[in-house]
Amino acid sequence: MLFSHIIGLPHIKKHLTTTADRGRIPHAQLFVGKSGSGTLPMAIAYAQYILCQNSEGENNSGISSCNLKFNNLSHPDLHFAFPVATNDKIKSHPVSSNFLTEWRSFVSSNPYASLQDWYQEIGIEKKQGQIGVDEAQDIVKSLSLKSYEGGFKVMLIWMAEKINTAAANKLLKLIEEPPSKTLFILITEDEEQIIQTIRSRCQTLHFPPLAEADIAEALMAKYNCDKSEALKTAHQANGSYTNAIHIYEKKSGDEQFEKWFIQWVRSAFKAKGNKATVLELISWSEEIAALGRETQKSFIEYCIDFFRQALMMNYKAKDLVYLVPQTEGFKLKNFAPFIHGGNILQITQALEEAAYHIERNGNGKIIFTDLSIKLTRFLHKKAA
Repeated sequence: MLFSHIIGLPHIKKHLTTTADRGRIPHAQLFVGKSGSGTLPMAIAYAQYILCQNSEGENNSGISSCNLKFNNLSHPDLHFAFPVATNDKIKSHPVSSNFLTEWRSFVSSNPYASLQDWYQEIGIEKKQGQIGVDEAQDIVKSLSLKSYEGGFKVMLIWMAEKINTAAANKLLKLIEEPPSKTLFILITEDEEQIIQTIRSRCQTLHFPPLAEADIAEALMAKYNCDKSEALKTAHQANGSYTNAIHIYEKKSGDEQFEKWFIQWVRSAFKAKGNKATVLELISWSEEIAALGRETQKSFIEYCIDFFRQALMMNYKAKDLVYLVPQTEGFKLKNFAPFIHGGNILQITQALEEAAYHIERNGNGKIIFTDLSIKLTRFLHKKAA
């Protein structure tokens, strides 16, 4: 993968290639960035730069046969680990090696794709993938062998926050003291979910949201769309090329999320002093509880973002507002006055707590019913 094919982030590209040229390669690195910020393609390009002995800041000057192997991610010294779960084909003890064909196809088609996209790719969208102890054993085994081509071995762990405790404990010693010329690249969207003992052993590199101009340029190159449409999509994408693709291709699921959200807040508004409407909220909670847990968590993230956008609109920060609801009869500017400094913290905290309990397999119906009842109070709270 060429660095020039990665959207924006020139300072990170220069940092990685310069340190590699000087032979200053930390043995364990943590790439932190939200979905669509380019952490995965950057990690792959960086691994290629090191394994293929490239130079001058690009992956086209080193060992040509090595660079060719990266075209389909088949280099024998490049290892991957990522969240998996049982599906129709793999009935027990799932590990990344069971899904390498799907993974290579997935990354080749869109290296900016999200975790939910990956779950849909392998048919586990209603489950919570993880990197478990079986995976940790495979990692230890793979890295105990000599490199095929006599140079570095690279272990790239995507969504490292999905490493469970048993696997983390098994990998801890290896990450702290890896074999010679072994490089760990951990990629995460939420570094706080990675245990401190692993985080402390990694050099951390934070990826900022992508610039709107860079996203727009990438959209014009990919879809041959006009500049105004590309800029509009880039503004709505909130720094994520993944979001931009989803918005442009109209497949993000946000249309359904928007319908659920608006149905929810409308019922919550009516529920004060109206017992019959409480039944609507319970029915809504049952509908959301029937979804897969990853979809539930994605929906909660969408809700948090929607409330924050309303807050920005309420406080006249229109340059920061990118959300454009499509539901007929719903205007963000009319909803915004109900979201203010007097309730935004309580709303956000309630949503984050709900996500926390979903992550830990709480009862979805109870979680969303409780959340709905809290929302009826918060929405009617007066601004300070």
